[in-house]
Formats: sequence, C-alpha cells, structure tokens
Amino acid sequence: MEYSEKNIEKKAKEQERLNKDLVKTLKKRTPRNLDQLAAEAHEKVFSEINCLSCANCCKTLGPRILEKDIERISKHLRMKPAVFIDTYLRIDEDRDFVFKEMPCPFLEKDNMCRIYDVRPKACREYPHTDRKKFHQLLDLSLKNSYVCPAVTDILQELRLKTS
Repeated sequence: MEYSEKNIEKKAKEQERLNKDLVKTLKKRTPRNLDQLAAEAHEKVFSEINCLSCANCCKTLGPRILEKDIERISKHLRMKPAVFIDTYLRIDEDRDFVFKEMPCPFLEKDNMCRIYDVRPKACREYPHTDRKKFHQLLDLSLKNSYVCPAVTDILQELRLKTS
C-alpha cells in the first residue's frame, strides 16, 4: 500500500478519539506487561508494513542529530564533522542539531536511506513503540500516529489487547 501524508492524517483522525481514550486509560491503570504488549504489537504491525512504501517520517520529521551521529555519519561520508555540520545541519530552537531542510537530505527517490547503516539514533529508534517504559511514551505515540501509519495500527492492537 502506498501512503500519503493526507491519508495517514485521515486515518489518525478517524482513530483519534479511540487512541486518546486508550492513552487516558493506560495512564490511569498501566498494565504491568504494557512493555511486552507494546513490543508484541510493534512486531506484528511491522511484519505487515513496509516502511519503504511510506517514509513519511523521513519526509516530515527533523530528527535530533547527536554528536555521536555527526561523528559516525561524517566518517561514513568521508567528510570532516565541521563540513558535515555546515552542509547538512542547523541548530533549532531547542539548541539541537537538526537537518537544514526536510525531507531528509539522505532520502532517495525510492524511499531508501543513503546512510541507513549509520543513520541517526532518532531515526533508528523511531517510532519508539518497542521501547521500555512505553507508558512514558504514550503522548508521543499519539503525536506520532499522525506521521506513521504503523503507530495507529499499534495503538489499535493495544486497544484490543488491553480491553
């Protein structure tokens, strides 16, 4: 399935009330096995979704780029870190390095990442639905459901598993 920003947002809006209710419930009564349930939902959904058919995160989100990311990526590109920073990065309002422009400068036309093996930590961890202490990421998951169709599906799986 091909995804567009518009149909991802539409799907998220259709599920918004249910997702907000789920988050409210999970905050009030967090199941002890929420991390496990979230990880299982994450695995199931990502076994069915191909990120290359979407790449909306790479097109719309500006990940925070850490010093370690700069070192690793610039080495991979055979650039000095300062040249990498000057070429690709800016400092945002939170005083973090982010890409100067979106979509990501390393996103290819076929949605492949030119630096996939050395991509930033924020990209490797996105959409954060398989992380420990998932209860701390519930609000972020709601927000991410407007960017990543997998998150909407993961929240739906969690509704089924926790109801």
